[in-house]
Order: sequence, then C-alpha cells, then structure tokens
Amino acid sequence: MSDYLGPVLPGSYLGILGGGQLGRMFTQAAQAMGYKVCVLDPDSDSPAGSIAEKFIQADYTDSAALKKMAALCQSVSTEFENVPAQALDELESLGAFVAPRSSCVSLAQNRVAEKNFLATWKAETNIGPVPYCVIEREADVPHAPTDLFPGILKTARMGYDGKGQITVYEIADLAAAWAELGKVPCVLEKRMDLDFEVSALVVRGYDDAVVAYPVSQNIHRDGILHTSTVPAPSLKAPQEKKIIEAAKALIRKIDYVGVLCVEFFVLKSGDIVANEIAPRPHNSGHYTMD
Repeated sequence: MSDYLGPVLPGSYLGILGGGQLGRMFTQAAQAMGYKVCVLDPDSDSPAGSIAEKFIQADYTDSAALKKMAALCQSVSTEFENVPAQALDELESLGAFVAPRSSCVSLAQNRVAEKNFLATWKAETNIGPVPYCVIEREADVPHAPTDLFPGILKTARMGYDGKGQITVYEIADLAAAWAELGKVPCVLEKRMDLDFEVSALVVRGYDDAVVAYPVSQNIHRDGILHTSTVPAPSLKAPQEKKIIEAAKALIRKIDYVGVLCVEFFVLKSGDIVANEIAPRPHNSGHYTMD
C-alpha cells in the first residue's frame, strides 16, 4: 500500500470482496455517491454482483481475478471477516489501497489470536476478554483450569451466529465436546454472569480521524442478533464512555481503516469484558443507514 492515498473521485471503481448482504449495501451506497463497483464473489447469484457495474465470479484466492480487480479499482474492501487474508495481501501487492488490511482481518479470523490480543489490550483500557484457555491438542484437555467451568468451547476459526460452539459444564465433558467439534484448535471461555450485551461501532479514516456511534444494546436468539436498541437503555454513562474510549483505542492500536465493531459483555457486577472484534459494518449498526 502506498504511503499516500490520493482522492478517489466519483466515477471511479471501488472493489468489494464478497457479494452478500453487506456487499450489496456497500454497492448501493457507493453508487448513490456516483461510484462504480466491482464485486468479486464465488457465487454466481451473489446479491451484490447482480447490481454491480462489474462482477467477477471467482474464488477469493484466484490470482487472475484479483489482478483484474486491482487493475480496475484503486481501493478495495471486504464485506466480511472470512475472506482469506492472502487475497487482501495480494491485492495490496498489486497496488490497490486495501482497507481493512489483512493483519486486522486475520485477528478476527482466529479466536486464539483475538483473545491473546484482547488480553494485552487490557493493560491500556482496563477491559479484557473473558477468562479463557486454548485447547489445541489432546494434552491440553485435562489441564484446562477448573474455574473456567461451566464454559463455552468455541472453534478458533469459522464459528459465527452460535455455530462452532458447545456449552461444557464440567471438565469431565470437555474431551467429548472437543471431539464433537472435530478436535480442531478451540478456545474455552468461562461462562460469565451476564447482565446484557452491547456493541460499539467505531470508524477510522485514512487521516487517523476516529468517530464512534452511540453504543447499541443487543439481544440474541439462538445465537443470532435479534434486536438492537440505541442508545443502550441499560448502560450507565460512565460505562458508555469507557466502552467508546476503549473501542477508539483498539481501532488505532491495530491500525484499522474503515468500520469496526467491538462487542462487549456487561456483567451483573457492573464489570465490562470484551467479547469479540468484527471487522465490518456490524448488523447492530445497520440503523445508521436511516
């Protein structure tokens, strides 16, 4: 990526990796501002690809397709966090301005890396992750700390909307739960005494300007976001200030350009812990379009 990004003016092409719901929203917003959009997605029926000026149907790691996109688009983004990081790196090497960068997306793609990062981030913000341990091999299972039970075992990669996770009530059940998840690398998180969940949507520009939207209070059903209420009705003013300041510190720390969501748990004790990072316009922020 070049050290200086000149203005990308209306009439230019913007690229988006992923042609789903968020990609379609991106395309519509860009077109309303006078831009053209190039979508790359493996699905021939992608919602964004059907309305974009240019649609490239290809795998995200298809080098020929990425070269076509880089030749057409000065700037490229991704609609969701599971686009392979190598695709972002390749686009950047071809001269496109890529935001968010692969280092930011990679952090959200792996719960082990994410939890380890949030643990170091706690020193700056006094908000860390829930207590956890990593289960990567058979020998890790009997050594899981007993104070993490009951807990939730989550796959390190590709789990979302409640998928790829199992509640484990005691250490005797851990081996079976890990086997059920395929014995892939996992994170065991302590189940907390949760009061409510919130998310902070924060945005950073190329010029390092950072702004945050009001914190949203969220309700999930079956692991899927059901409702978001803004401003968060149960959140006290000092808590909201702490959350927004922490989210702003995080987006700068990882050198993220674009829209980022940080999810938090507010415990019945009043303490705040970080749940996860979503490197995209999160569903809890869709109200900002209106």
